[in-house]
Amino acid sequence: MSTNVLAGIDGSKHTTCVCDYAAWAAQRLSASLVLLNVLPKPEPTLLYNMGATASLNAQDKIQAELADLDKKRAELASERSKLILSQASQHVQQAGYSAPRTISREGRLVDVLEQYDDYADLVVLGRRGNNEDDNPERLGGHVEQVIRTTDKPLLLTDGDYAQPKRIMIAFDGSDTTRKGLEYIASSPLFTGLECHVVMVAGASEEKQTQLEAARQRLEDAGLQATAALLQGEVKQNLLAYQEKQNIDLMVMGAYGHSRIRLWLLGSITNLMLQESHKPMLVLR
Repeated sequence: MSTNVLAGIDGSKHTTCVCDYAAWAAQRLSASLVLLNVLPKPEPTLLYNMGATASLNAQDKIQAELADLDKKRAELASERSKLILSQASQHVQQAGYSAPRTISREGRLVDVLEQYDDYADLVVLGRRGNNEDDNPERLGGHVEQVIRTTDKPLLLTDGDYAQPKRIMIAFDGSDTTRKGLEYIASSPLFTGLECHVVMVAGASEEKQTQLEAARQRLEDAGLQATAALLQGEVKQNLLAYQEKQNIDLMVMGAYGHSRIRLWLLGSITNLMLQESHKPMLVLR
């Protein structure tokens, strides 16, 4: 069965970064790279007759002109999508990677990605899209929706591309983070990278044992692993460790230990997405 990395791009300034991380991941996974651009589904412009005295002929004429404009907008949107995909494909190839497959689809991003859930082994998206501002603490409206709907690993990019050399997994002993640890241990995506397993919790023999077992699992998989047990406020400790150790890529679970499915994200993951400026791999 073929392996596919699916990168969602929208032509914004974040597109280049998404393409770079997706191409890097596809090469390490020996996977095919697929670039996806989703066009909003067009809604026809309607003109309602609000009074009996209105001229039906005038209304019909305006409605026909509006229909022509809607058609032209749809044609331009399709041409723009082709241009976005073509430019992104050229960028990937100029960076030395194989030519990607390109797909243009119409609809909502979250719905289109759901259709590719069995097709993609890894999904790559920017944390902000074409219509979001540049506030570093504001996530794109698509992020939480996609995390809720996809079961695939989701790589969320931010800022400029930097080839990952050091990764950090925020480990709390939950089923989600244990699965994340196994993913790191078994995936060629992380081969040769320096791995940091970080737990923020009260110092105890139980926590130290869990952390050491996690570190040993990565070493048994042939990875260089470092473990750290930190005390204090979780978010600040994770951010500080990330900065001090020059971490290139964060790995976190979409849900915390409680796994309360009514919440969009585990609170710490949500805060790290908002405040960390490093790419993050979110796992379910």
